Order: sequence, then C-alpha cells, then structure tokens
Amino acid sequence: MSRRLPWGAMGRMTGRRILSAVPVLLAVTFGVFAVAAASPFDPVKAYAGTAGLTASQADLDQLRANLGVDQPLVRRWWDWLSSALTGDLGDSSVLRQPVADVIAERIGWSALLATAAFAIAVLLGTALGVLAARRRGGWLDRCVSSAAYTLEAAPAFWLGLLAIWFFALELGALPAGGLTDTASDTVTPGQVISHLVLPAGVLGLSQLPWFFLYVRQGVGDALDEDPVRGARARGLAERTVLTGHALRSGMLPMLTLIGSRVPELITGALLVETVFSWPGIAAATVQAATSVDFPLLAALTVLATAAVLLGNLLSDLLYGLADPRVGFDG
Repeated sequence: MSRRLPWGAMGRMTGRRILSAVPVLLAVTFGVFAVAAASPFDPVKAYAGTAGLTASQADLDQLRANLGVDQPLVRRWWDWLSSALTGDLGDSSVLRQPVADVIAERIGWSALLATAAFAIAVLLGTALGVLAARRRGGWLDRCVSSAAYTLEAAPAFWLGLLAIWFFALELGALPAGGLTDTASDTVTPGQVISHLVLPAGVLGLSQLPWFFLYVRQGVGDALDEDPVRGARARGLAERTVLTGHALRSGMLPMLTLIGSRVPELITGALLVETVFSWPGIAAATVQAATSVDFPLLAALTVLATAAVLLGNLLSDLLYGLADPRVGFDG
C-alpha cells in the first residue's frame, strides 16, 4: 500500500507553531530591552566614544534624546516593535548603519559556517555511530566513544585555539583566521574555503559527540531487536539488515536532536567566529551587548530565537515523516 505524505497535518502543525512563536518572540524582545535598560553600560557614552569625555551634560542629554534612550522602557520597546513590523529595524548606534544592513552583511557568512559545521557533525557523527554500533565494545567503539566524551567537555573556544596552534602555527597548513589572505583585497571561493576549514571543523567537532552517541545507542538497540534478528536468521546480507531494518528505527532518536542542538550551535558559532575572526554576526552581537545597542541587540536576539524555534519545528517534522506512528496532530 502506498503511503501519502501528510501535507495537511504538517501544515497544521507548522501553523500552530508559528502562532505559538508570536508571544515567545514578543516576550524575548521585551526581555532584551529590559535587560539592556538594567545594564550598567551607558549607550550614550558608547555612542559618543572619547568625545563624550569632554562633552557637556546638555550635549549628552540632547544625544540621549536623539537616540531615544531617554524614553521609558515600554515606550522604547513599543517604538522599536512598531517599526520592526513595517520592516524598519532601526539604526545601530554603535556601528552607525541600519540594522538591516548590519545583518545582511554578516548573516550569510554565519549561515555558511553553521551549515558546514552542522553537516560535518551530522554526517561524521552518523557514520561513526553506525560503525561503532555494529561492533559495540570493539576497538573502534572504545576509541571513538572516549574521544566523544572528551569533546563533550571541551569548550569550542579552547578547541579553536588548539586548532590554530597546531594547524596554523606549527604546521602552517591552514590560515589562522579571517575570510581572505592578508595581502588580498578580494574575496575568492578558494580563499573562503581554505579559511572555512578550521572554524567549520572546530564547530562541527564540538557538536559531533551528541550525534555520534545518539546514533550509536539507537542503531545498537535496533540491532538487538527481534525483527533484525529474524532478518539475519533468514540469511539476509548484513548490509541489507543494517540499512533496511536497523538504520531506519535506530536513527529516529537522532532526529529529535537536530532541533535541540540549534541553541548550542548558535552559541558555539559566536565563540568560534570570535576566535577565528570570522566576519559573521558574532562581532556585531558582542558590540551590541557591550554598547547597549537596543535595535541591533533586539534584532539579533529575535534572529537567534527564530532559528531555535525553526530547528525544533524541523526536528518534529522529520520525526513525523520518519515514523508515521507519531503523526503531526499530537
């Protein structure tokens, strides 16, 4: 019997998630303005820089009014939200350009780094997990499992510094950071790829242990189930048993991991971008936080929150497609 894809149920689930995301995003943006308002950093002094040290109080008050930071918290939040709903994200006070331009210039590079790292973590973690599950307790399982537990405890920035020391300084095989070579004033695909290897590899390795451990456990348990034993008893090839029976059910737990790893991926990306001077949104996020740049900080936080919500939705949709027993209407 052919199986039809439940597009209607998927659409209903997606619609419910979008509706539930609205209050979450509203609460997050308000929280950003509330935390920024309670911050000891003065956005006016950050904007004025060294000129603020000699400026008169009247000039500082006028600048405060021009930036809109003299308004009450709720008023600042509502003004920003009203403009954002019309597509105007405001101007960054620290970078001196529209917030939309700040994000547009950097989001592509951050997305490239995160996508490459996620692909490394999923593909390599899945492959190693399947190999380890086939011979649980063997030398490969013991070696990779030990390395995975070690990587779990290793901060991404520490892995980044270690990679720079070994591959860039000791071996001289890969560039230590940036997007292009020092003497180059143009961005070429070859330079981008060579500069992407280290940050994407480090970020991918920092996420790999969870995918490896989930796949190892899921596929290992599936290989011990009665249907798989029956398939082996009927004389089916080991590859057929693995790909046709154990791999499908054993991979289901890993699908739920995709959404839950998005927050860690975003946090790790910020650290890795900083270590490798990757021109993503990390530098803008740090500057927005330390300078209490309300519009930029709110926009970046909304972007990160939306990515987390989309990751959770994606994992649920994939799980529902892979296992029809779960469904989409629960």
